[in-house]
Amino acid sequence: MTDLGPVPWPPAPIRTDRLVLRASGAGDREAFIELMASPEVHTYLGGPRPREELEREMPEVPGRRPGSFVVDLDGVMIGLVLLRRATEHRRPAAAGKVDLGYLFLPRAWGFGYAAEACTAALDWLDGVLPGEPVVLTTQTANVRSIRLAAKLGFAELERFRAWDAEQWLGMRSAVTPAAS
Repeated sequence: MTDLGPVPWPPAPIRTDRLVLRASGAGDREAFIELMASPEVHTYLGGPRPREELEREMPEVPGRRPGSFVVDLDGVMIGLVLLRRATEHRRPAAAGKVDLGYLFLPRAWGFGYAAEACTAALDWLDGVLPGEPVVLTTQTANVRSIRLAAKLGFAELERFRAWDAEQWLGMRSAVTPAAS
């Protein structure tokens, strides 16, 4: 996965009704560690990383790369939304397209934050890369993620086997700007 190309980064913070999507800062380090070490978060992602390893290896300001949005609720990081170019995807239908990923701390689950944050990030992407199709891959066992993908406008392209599990690949059709 690579960045989004000639997109100015970081953008100004993106505000929704309840959230702020922003670039990461040093104050987010502990939340990044918690997110990457969480067994619940990584149930469908190959398992968590050891906390001790993360404490040693996590940079002072983690997640500083184009397309990586910290999701902030009342000044506290609750998750990440990631947009990155899928240059080397396992499926030809996804190669070269923008890939959407999201991770939220378990305490933030069930409140609609992921849908709100992903919608804001996709709206931002539509503004900077108009007409860009977006893909999303998740395990078919992750029913909540597939439901979120459908809510965001993703339609199933195919299912395939990878990482010892059945995967779901969806694509959101390119959104073209309205004629004036």
